[in-house]
Amino acid sequence: MRVALCNEVVRELPFERQCALAAALGYDGLEVAPFTLDAEAPQLLPAARRAELRRIAAEAGAPIVSLHWLLVAPAGLSICAEDPALLARTREVVERLVGLAADLGAGLMVHGSPAQRPVATADDARRAEETMALAGEWARAAGVTYLLEPLDAGQTTWARTVEEAAAIVRRAASPGLATMIDASAAGNGETETVPELIDRWLPTGLVRHIHLNDRNRRGPGQGGDRFAPVIAALRRHGYEGWCAVEPFDYAPDGPAAAARAIGYLRGLEEALS
Repeated sequence: MRVALCNEVVRELPFERQCALAAALGYDGLEVAPFTLDAEAPQLLPAARRAELRRIAAEAGAPIVSLHWLLVAPAGLSICAEDPALLARTREVVERLVGLAADLGAGLMVHGSPAQRPVATADDARRAEETMALAGEWARAAGVTYLLEPLDAGQTTWARTVEEAAAIVRRAASPGLATMIDASAAGNGETETVPELIDRWLPTGLVRHIHLNDRNRRGPGQGGDRFAPVIAALRRHGYEGWCAVEPFDYAPDGPAAAARAIGYLRGLEEALS
């Protein structure tokens, strides 16, 4: 199982040390939050810095495989904004972030960013879907897959289940757009278990990424959720994509949470083998 560490878990460390730590702990790559690279305008990172980051990660043995928390910076973005200027600016940032992902070597982009998808009306939903369709086309052209992340109702009003996200992806009909499963969001918002969701959706080809986290928002192994059935379900379907460890509550701290998660997951893999 290829497992990446979401880098904001250890964002207090310099990027070089983030990569070295992830590799030393046994992660296969990094899922990077752009705001950790530049807190104001990550989409405008210079080409030389992009190449440097890609090289640092690859040489450390933890290549950048995906991006997430895409629209935290710049501040104030919205994929469904009624204001045409704000909507255009948001879409420009998305397009530029697709270019950033390609330059960093990341093949996946996870669109969660709940605060930047405040869908309240049918018109909001239409604009949000149009943004996703555009993102899918930009991603396809860049050789990247853009993933609409279902988030539970406690976080968002739009695309709250895998079924809802899959319907949006199907309507967009873009080869560059897909969806994914976030274990924590699924545990807090789905009627099916994560293994059941995997059994139902992985064969469709619409789910192309997995976030591993407990419904208590800590890492795998730090709550009541059990991940052996999740790994077993992925194996049943011959899943060869990436999984990423994405806790939100770092206990006792980021590096320790990262170490606890990968040790737990690798132990489960060995036991299941």
